[in-house]
Amino acid sequence: MAHLVLPRKTRQWLRRTYDAMRFDTAMRRFITDPPAALAADSHVLGDLISAWGNSGWIAQEGYLRACLEVALASRAATLECGSGLSTLLIGVVAQQQGCEHWALEHLAEWGAKIDYFRVRYGLRAVKLHTAPLRNYDGFAWYDPPLSRLPRTFALVVCDGPPANTAGGRYGLVPVMREHLAPGCVILLDDAGRPEEQMIAQRWQRELNAVQQFVPDDKPFIRMVVPEHRSRVSLNLN
Repeated sequence: MAHLVLPRKTRQWLRRTYDAMRFDTAMRRFITDPPAALAADSHVLGDLISAWGNSGWIAQEGYLRACLEVALASRAATLECGSGLSTLLIGVVAQQQGCEHWALEHLAEWGAKIDYFRVRYGLRAVKLHTAPLRNYDGFAWYDPPLSRLPRTFALVVCDGPPANTAGGRYGLVPVMREHLAPGCVILLDDAGRPEEQMIAQRWQRELNAVQQFVPDDKPFIRMVVPEHRSRVSLNLN
């Protein structure tokens, strides 16, 4: 009956307040015990996703679960292309393991939101770099602070930049190739799209990597960088 009595703005405020309380409760449960949140009978991830909002853009539970499983096993620096709820959760894991989680973001307002939650939950391990996309030779991608990054990453969560970017998400490999550790796991979201499948095929050829298509509710691709691979010099100027 509330929608018949309360003004629309009041209802929206109440909903935001309720979701904020739900998110805070679920986030603190996750911080207490990240592995427990991955248990089959746990509702923590589902609560975090629904309370976070941003429907249509947020990572779905299957993909988020895969990211966290790899992060928990890696015990090394991790990288995220784009930022969101996954940034906070992987950041929790990284902090508890004494590692860094880097996230590249091109939207200032979204970076500000993530930074707010990073500070709220004391996630010093999250290194958020917000800067406009940069034009490279034939594609656009993030402009990472290469000299400040960890030498290598054990996991890359690739959920950006947006699909309408020139070259889509292809730039990860030509820009970050030297920072992908042997055995690095790349998790490419939105693999139901032909564009992502074509990008994964290019990465597979360029890295001589192994890839697996994961047919989740929202499919993703898991790719593993080989232990030994040839080095190719790329001009990114």
